[in-house]
Amino acid sequence: MKIWPGKPYPLGATWDGNGVNFALFSENADAVELCLFDSVAAKRESARTFLHERTDHVWHSYFPDLRPGQLYGYRVYGPYDPEAGHRFNHHKLLVDPYAKSIPRGVTSWKDPLYAYKLKTGDDLTFNAQDNAQWAPLCRVIDENYNWSGDRRPDIPWNETIIYEAHVKGMTMKHPDVKSELRGTYRGFASEPIIDHLQKLGITAVELMPVHQYLDDHFLVSRNLSNYWGYQTLGYFAPHAGYHSQDPHMCVAREFKDMVKKLHQANIEVILDVVFNHTCEGNHLGPTLSLRGIDNSAYYRLCSESKRYYMDFSGCGNALNMQHPRVLQMIMDSLRYWVQEMHVDGFRFDLASALARELFDVDRLATFFDCIHQDPIISRVKLIAEPWDLGHGGYQVGNFPILWSEWNGQFRDKVRRFWNTRDARVQYLATRLAGSSDLYGNDGRSPHASINFVTSHDGFSLEDLVSYNHKHNDPNGEQNRDGDNTNHSCNCGVEGVSEIPKVIELREIQKRNLMGTLLLSAGVPMIRGGDELSHTQSGNNNAYCQDNGISWLNWSLNERSQAFLEFVRDLIGLRKSQPVLQRRKFFTGLPVEPHGLKDITWIRPDGTEMTDADWSNESLSRVIALCFCGTALGEVDNEGNHIVGDTLLVWFNGLDTQHEFRFPGKHYCPEWQLQLDTALKPVVEASGQYKAGKPYKMAPNSMCLFLANKK
Repeated sequence: MKIWPGKPYPLGATWDGNGVNFALFSENADAVELCLFDSVAAKRESARTFLHERTDHVWHSYFPDLRPGQLYGYRVYGPYDPEAGHRFNHHKLLVDPYAKSIPRGVTSWKDPLYAYKLKTGDDLTFNAQDNAQWAPLCRVIDENYNWSGDRRPDIPWNETIIYEAHVKGMTMKHPDVKSELRGTYRGFASEPIIDHLQKLGITAVELMPVHQYLDDHFLVSRNLSNYWGYQTLGYFAPHAGYHSQDPHMCVAREFKDMVKKLHQANIEVILDVVFNHTCEGNHLGPTLSLRGIDNSAYYRLCSESKRYYMDFSGCGNALNMQHPRVLQMIMDSLRYWVQEMHVDGFRFDLASALARELFDVDRLATFFDCIHQDPIISRVKLIAEPWDLGHGGYQVGNFPILWSEWNGQFRDKVRRFWNTRDARVQYLATRLAGSSDLYGNDGRSPHASINFVTSHDGFSLEDLVSYNHKHNDPNGEQNRDGDNTNHSCNCGVEGVSEIPKVIELREIQKRNLMGTLLLSAGVPMIRGGDELSHTQSGNNNAYCQDNGISWLNWSLNERSQAFLEFVRDLIGLRKSQPVLQRRKFFTGLPVEPHGLKDITWIRPDGTEMTDADWSNESLSRVIALCFCGTALGEVDNEGNHIVGDTLLVWFNGLDTQHEFRFPGKHYCPEWQLQLDTALKPVVEASGQYKAGKPYKMAPNSMCLFLANKK
């Protein structure tokens, strides 16, 4: 082979149309060897050559005779001294951190995948067994793609409705998706799925991890898998397990096709990314990539003993956010997915871990500086999961401007109000109004609050009203895994029930929870499958269940079909009402020219609440609010005042019927009933009610009325 010096940038394997440039960062290595393979089934490399050039700790060479499709990996030479933080072992084939394709994962969990002698359990020992037969392989790709005609939807934050989805689980049981496309990127972009998303009315899909990930050794030994994908192996490669295996299409191209089709349907693509840890685990984990390339540079090691890793995620390690090359890798990955893959934003898993520049979470951490100054990343949607498992990791409301956050306070308060009866209305009211207590003091807007009641992590909506306790035995951990605090309620029977009253109450509670979500200020996020009444049989931690527990069931009965229609109608109503898509927080003050308040809190007797009412025990479970459509105080893109409908929303959290009265004529002389979650059907278009008249609300229900313009 011809070998030229090449360049230290860009990192990774880059095909320029003539040859391939290889560049790998390793600050502490003594040498780096490139290994070439002839097929994904190859047990050994067919050629090995050292990268002799080294610039700024980057090892590099250019190979004019290599082409896209070439399989490769690295062997990195250096000291094996875990107590000093170094774990080099050239007997281990390693994944390029910048690989754009990883077509082969771990083929079998064998002892040679570990840099130490696994049977001893002592990571200070040295394992000279070669792992090439079982190690993952990288592939050089041609990144050229015809993006002509692609238009980013660029949905404003205040109009965004997010749908959290799993690429595989979305399609595995869909009868109208071709069998060969189920569980793939092509399947997700197929007509039946896009048609469902469009009819539902969502504007963005938030895909659970699609970076190449690993099935952990302990899961494989139990015949389980890492279904959720939160064990990243490569931050630039789309997960090969979602490839349709079309021999004419590489994984990256298939992913791009999916994004392009979703964009054509005016749906944005947000990726759930995991930069807080990798799949290599703690000091007893395998050596697959970063650990063997330069352990002390890439990982956050304990200062008192560099043999061990700091861990803020519970997964064994943490990336070293203090190292500029690690920050560069993260930023390069984010830019790659925006510029090359055309995604529209990111949700950062356990994002508090990324802000631990020293130990405590720091809003001024370098990571945020990198994001904020970047002309590409600062312009896409950025969502934080604002907690980790370390001390002080719960940081809801504390992320800086530009960031939206999963609002765990919204989830907990809404669940407690409807399911446990131990939350007063004042706690619910703050969440309904956009959580200004969390996001209103630092220049952010209501869209900083990503409102959700359920997510992949925890009960589905169906299970939230069907189980008091988690049922995670299929995970093989004696039901010890998963959260014990779910704020759920089984409505009288644990699990499946045929009792009509139990079923009816569960449906009402589902409507209450979904209704509260979609009628609140902020950005709603729906867990994929909730609209289908998907159940996981009480499993609230189905991270390892790549089967019917997690796969969405598209065979709907009359009850689940009715709930799907309810969600569609509610999303449609939200999208039609400017008062539910505010760009600014409510003030509670009169807005000219009409002198009406943008939001008014109302007692059950129809009069405005006073400060004393918020501590009135008799009013602790009942409340009404009026969103005034003529007092938004906002303008459109052309400077015109936005005017919409006035909405009246009532909440009865009591177990008994309660009488509400419509407010006085100065609000509206007549109201039109839009929904009552206790009615069948819930939408009652014929119901019209005069100001001052009573309305008897059923126990545990909510109502929505629209000001009659006639």
